[in-house]
Amino acid sequence: MARGDQVYVYREVVGIPYEHHGINCGDGTIIHYSKIGDAKISRTSKEKFARGKAVYVKPQATAFIADIVVSRAESRLGEQQYDLFFNNCEHFANWCKTGRNECLQLERFGLISWDSRAGQIKLPQVSDLAQKAAQEESPEQAIRLLEEALGNIAIATQTLLPQYKSALKDTLSWHHVARQALERKRDDLARAALHRKVAAKKAAVEIKQQLNQLSELQLSLEQNQVIAEGRLA
Repeated sequence: MARGDQVYVYREVVGIPYEHHGINCGDGTIIHYSKIGDAKISRTSKEKFARGKAVYVKPQATAFIADIVVSRAESRLGEQQYDLFFNNCEHFANWCKTGRNECLQLERFGLISWDSRAGQIKLPQVSDLAQKAAQEESPEQAIRLLEEALGNIAIATQTLLPQYKSALKDTLSWHHVARQALERKRDDLARAALHRKVAAKKAAVEIKQQLNQLSELQLSLEQNQVIAEGRLA
């Protein structure tokens, strides 16, 4: 393991393992999205990052040199913009290492399908209940409740994320159709295409709001799960 390496450890949400990523600074510290308290990009010891687990190096075919990787990681220290779907620990580490803001794990994340027609999750109420359960219920009961809640919301990639990408693609496609129609002096077709574009863009905005809500809820539940596990220990 060397300075500038992208590293990861296996952690679990609802019994499902996932990779928690960071950047090795070469001095015994790792920069990563810490979820203890407020989710924030922090520089912690390798031991704190590992939590007793093995630390692995994530190979990348193309990457910046070590000094640039660490410099990019340091430039975002203190950032508090965690988002499960658009700015999580792997997004951050990949951006530092390769410049690509991507997360390959998202396609594997989730348990059940999410029906966007079923309505919005009431985020403040669920978060308050999770915090109350973590602090007041027995540790065993709190962990069970929190795992059940995580299992019911950690599912957006099976439906919402593909829907969001599809809506963005449709927005761009209808924009091109409108331009071509105007070039051919078909104002009627251009208006129809622009109407479809507006509808697709509106759908993308609505889905993005639901994804943001699920991300905030997932983070809140995971933090309260740590509290409950601490009480159990």
